[in-house]
Amino acid sequence: MAQSLPQDISDVELVNLAKTAMKRAHCPYSKFPVGAALLTESGETILGCNVENASYGGTICAERSAVVSAVSQGHTKFRAISVVTELKEPAAPCGLCRQFLVEFGNFKVILGSAGNNKLQVTSSHNLLPFAFTPDSLDTFEQEKSSDVTDNSNERATVHS
Repeated sequence: MAQSLPQDISDVELVNLAKTAMKRAHCPYSKFPVGAALLTESGETILGCNVENASYGGTICAERSAVVSAVSQGHTKFRAISVVTELKEPAAPCGLCRQFLVEFGNFKVILGSAGNNKLQVTSSHNLLPFAFTPDSLDTFEQEKSSDVTDNSNERATVHS
């Protein structure tokens, strides 16, 4: 569900929305709820929470839940995401979520805690230095095409 908010939403407001999302988490196995609030380029916020599954590989984290929901609603450009846990200190996203976030560019990441008002602010690129991004694929394609030579006039040699 997307909510339209003013373009100038504060970090604290985004964290509070992530806290709301965290209350919806389905985490019967880890008992570790996580909430996320994703701010789209157009100013809408999309919430996500972790959803665990008895087949642990089927579990989805709050950050990916929010991004998947946003993309399914037509959003692919983001300004910020807030991620909140019940830990006393803000916790960073897991590695898979870091890779998932950086796929959509460099944007603000606000880490919060439901246990206190401390925030840590960074960016998606800072969370995953030396990331493999869509630009990496573009570079690969360019390198591959520059290595291709036209050998159409050469005859194949068969060795037996």
